[in-house]
Amino acid sequence: MAHSPLTDWFQTPLGSSVLAREQAVLDEILVDIFGFHALQIGLPALSLLRANRIRHHIVIAMQPPGSVLALAHELPFASQSIDLVVLPHVLEFAESPHAILREVDRVLVPEGRLVITGFNPWSLWGLRQALDWQRDEHPWDGNFISLARARDWLALLGLEVSAGRLWHYGVPVQSPAWRHRLGFLEPAGDRWWGVAGGVYMLEAIKRVNGMRLVQPRWQVGSQRSKRALVPVAPAARTAQPQETSQRDPA
Repeated sequence: MAHSPLTDWFQTPLGSSVLAREQAVLDEILVDIFGFHALQIGLPALSLLRANRIRHHIVIAMQPPGSVLALAHELPFASQSIDLVVLPHVLEFAESPHAILREVDRVLVPEGRLVITGFNPWSLWGLRQALDWQRDEHPWDGNFISLARARDWLALLGLEVSAGRLWHYGVPVQSPAWRHRLGFLEPAGDRWWGVAGGVYMLEAIKRVNGMRLVQPRWQVGSQRSKRALVPVAPAARTAQPQETSQRDPA
């Protein structure tokens, strides 16, 4: 499978450290999200849904080859048909991130989950991007989106942020030796400047105003619902019309 430039960057020393932590965060978040269909948009070479227990996983590739080839802002799925969508570093490299979020909102079921990962411009990573002369290389050629802006976009669509995480507070350099020397920045940043992590994760839930989820009757712990799960012999069905007429007299 052909790799995207960002996938290739994830194979560098710095990128692999980002990916390892990101995969661990996603494993923790996605393991308890259930439903029928889970969708990963972008980075098809990475199995970011591996910990999720939804049986049907779909991976969208925005360039061939891939599991499903499609545009992120024109998804080939019916409205309200997807339970979980994961957007790994998609918005900061998209021409129209708003259109992608609108499309994701369209395909998500009510109470469906959206998980976003991105690079934080208000961090040492954003500072390097502003000062770096290699702005034509991934990931520094992206349009990093701040947490505040991402939250605003989600709120406009009725997507309620339910969880978040930041990591990689250290200096974004490729040298493992220098990252080790500056390793003290990671715990210090997590404690003293928590919003300045270089990479973030946001989880949001699609809320629908005025909607009340009704559980199926077979989930209610009544004796009547328990009997409804027991197969009925054909001969026993002859009493059914009489019981109905007694409960609902003409």
